[in-house]
Amino acid sequence: MTWGHLMDGAGIKTYFKIQVEKAAAYFAAEVSGIDFTQPLGAEAFGEIEQALCEHEILIFRDAEMATEDQIRFGKMFGDLSVHPFSPNSDETPELIVFDNNEDNPPFGTDIWHSDETFRECPPMATCLRALEVPKVGGDTLFASMTAAYEGLSDRMKNFIDGLEAIHDFKPFKQLFGNDVESRKNLQQYELMYPPMRHPVVRVHPVTGKKSLFVNPQFTIQVVGMGEFESRSLLTDLFDLAKVPEYQYRHHWYANTLVIWDNRSLQHYAVHDYWPERRSMERVTIAGDRPQGEGTSDLKELRSRKTPHPVEDSVSHGGHAPKRQLHR
Repeated sequence: MTWGHLMDGAGIKTYFKIQVEKAAAYFAAEVSGIDFTQPLGAEAFGEIEQALCEHEILIFRDAEMATEDQIRFGKMFGDLSVHPFSPNSDETPELIVFDNNEDNPPFGTDIWHSDETFRECPPMATCLRALEVPKVGGDTLFASMTAAYEGLSDRMKNFIDGLEAIHDFKPFKQLFGNDVESRKNLQQYELMYPPMRHPVVRVHPVTGKKSLFVNPQFTIQVVGMGEFESRSLLTDLFDLAKVPEYQYRHHWYANTLVIWDNRSLQHYAVHDYWPERRSMERVTIAGDRPQGEGTSDLKELRSRKTPHPVEDSVSHGGHAPKRQLHR
């Protein structure tokens, strides 16, 4: 696919149908020139697709639209997915309604994460719109895991390329009670969403760029490593989302629409506004299975607490020495 844009002498892209202005050094851009109350033309949407892949998150301020307009916009990217644990609309299951107030405190989003990586095919992108927001607080932080990967040393990149990690819906398990019926329901969800293996370093299917694809909300272990090694490596990788240079902090205003590339970004919803009201609507675009570059040999990753058997083909007639049982 090709997109219509020009490159000026300063290296800034000028689009034909939309206006794009960078909002942070490594990623994030504000987009204007879109009327969401009307269906988007193919050229305008193509430029939005290109801008999303390039900037990873797009901000549309003063985006006057109804819920139906937001759903229509999301569907232009692909099928919408239904979150199995979030507060979905009864009429439209694809629509997630976050309406947090004194009687309904926010839950589970104040941790760095990419959406729904416990799925075999996590979402491609997330589209979130602010309806009512507090004057102070309620920001959302975003971190580019593309920038985080590119900031690693070549030695670390070589080490983690090809590794896989296990993702699990562990934070949502506390939503289930301890009675018999709740345990049965949890078992059903565990069958529907078993622990999933994804590459630690994901290759973006459009740009070809690499990004870190582990997050503290859903990633529980690196495949082929012992618990101590896995926890140590994952902690180091998790902490990269906290580097300010890789972040963009978004302050919400009513009628602001944000769409971000879930394949390469993590986010953190700050819970500093409660008990004030914060009302948002979200649709999530279905994605494909994450791909990396090859898979590391598990034989080389598996930890060993005993020495390798020593082969001595001369003294043992070409056979490895037999192991002895010690009592």
